[in-house]
Amino acid sequence: MPTGVLTRRAALLSFGAFAAAGLSGCNTTPTAGVQPGTAPPGLRIGAVNIDDAPLVAYVGNPTASWAQQALPGALAQAFGARMAPGDPGAVPLNITLNTLYLGGGGPADPDRIAGVATVGGHTISVRAVSTYIANPTDQALPEQALQGRVQALAVAFAYRLKRKLGA
Repeated sequence: MPTGVLTRRAALLSFGAFAAAGLSGCNTTPTAGVQPGTAPPGLRIGAVNIDDAPLVAYVGNPTASWAQQALPGALAQAFGARMAPGDPGAVPLNITLNTLYLGGGGPADPDRIAGVATVGGHTISVRAVSTYIANPTDQALPEQALQGRVQALAVAFAYRLKRKLGA
């Protein structure tokens, strides 16, 4: 009987060691893609070009045009002093918006946006989410509610891009 107890303890110990070794891989730094903080020092963004053709094909208008209209302001808010329209040394920021999904509401089904940004020779895949909480006035003004949700997604996209650039 003592051998069976020892075997169970050994099995539990080895299982715990195996699980700890497997989870230690979760704390590694990813090697693919752009690492946070890789923005060139003194990065200045000149022109902002937004391609919403894939988004128009995905969700149609007016949703795609709302995203295209909201994103420059959100980028200016997120990047602040790094925006330098007209500076000859500034690099252009090219963004292609691919998908936009307006969820059912709440944290279980959030709004999502995805796209690709190219700045300073770096191509960065950007995905952002925003949680929508229903408001009683949304039923009375549905178009304004949807436009506000797209605006919130544009802000989330801009700040996610800023974080990925480390700017």
